[in-house]
Amino acid sequence: MDLITGQRVVITGATSGIGRLTALELVRRGGNVTIVCRNLEKGKATAAEIESTVAGTSVDVLVADLSGLEQVRRVAAEICARYPVVDVLVNNAGVQDLRPRLTPDGFDHMVASNYLGPFLLTNLILDRTRAAAAARIVVVASEAHRIAGRLDPETFEHLGSYSRATAMWAYGRTKLLDLLFALELARRLEGTRVTANALCPGLVATNLVGGKPMLGPVDRMLSLTPMLRTPEQGARMSVRLATDPSLDGVTGRFFTSTPGMRFLPPAGPTRDASLQRRIWERTAQLVGLETAAG
Repeated sequence: MDLITGQRVVITGATSGIGRLTALELVRRGGNVTIVCRNLEKGKATAAEIESTVAGTSVDVLVADLSGLEQVRRVAAEICARYPVVDVLVNNAGVQDLRPRLTPDGFDHMVASNYLGPFLLTNLILDRTRAAAAARIVVVASEAHRIAGRLDPETFEHLGSYSRATAMWAYGRTKLLDLLFALELARRLEGTRVTANALCPGLVATNLVGGKPMLGPVDRMLSLTPMLRTPEQGARMSVRLATDPSLDGVTGRFFTSTPGMRFLPPAGPTRDASLQRRIWERTAQLVGLETAAG
């Protein structure tokens, strides 16, 4: 077991599914874990469960809905006020909406939750990761990024209309944005002691959509094959990227847990550094970030 004794870990979306089990395992490995969640009661329940499982531990709970930019700014300020150093940041929180809806800021809810909020949070606490001896930023993306299609740097935040039948495409668009974010972040952090990597946890039976497994009845069939993973299996890659000493200094990579996908060539946008830079710059404008990493 690779230990991270005494390291401060911040993980979003940790009250269920992959996030909860990632948090539990990082506590087992000695991390001082802070979970960022939308619901305080669920956060307290998760913290109590982890503390009862791993004796002598304490889990901090902070509340923010990452789809709300003001909430992201507030929780980032709390993190900076509480912790002089953040050794590990796991951007795990994510949703899949089946129909578009707008946030109070005027963004598509799925884009804001999966991409804009994590982008802003990461940048606002970046100084705390830079203060670490060797920090790791982990972004939970998805192989669904391969179905996202072309990205226009000037309009990428507009998903347009989508329905249950096309929601996976829209979700894939947000996950492509996450992956490009991680790649550009790694580039901007070159020469520092902070690494940034993205991952696909595989197709996992979680409550990503409306509290039910993402694919509904299809999950029951897939659970009989290697394609559908349990949340415990889905958390393994996040834990590895947060703790594995063989990954010291490794940055700007995408790690997949989906069987066979590592043999596919990278999607075109992941090879386009100029696209990644332009999307980063426009995202910073969208979220009102005056200065970004680099």
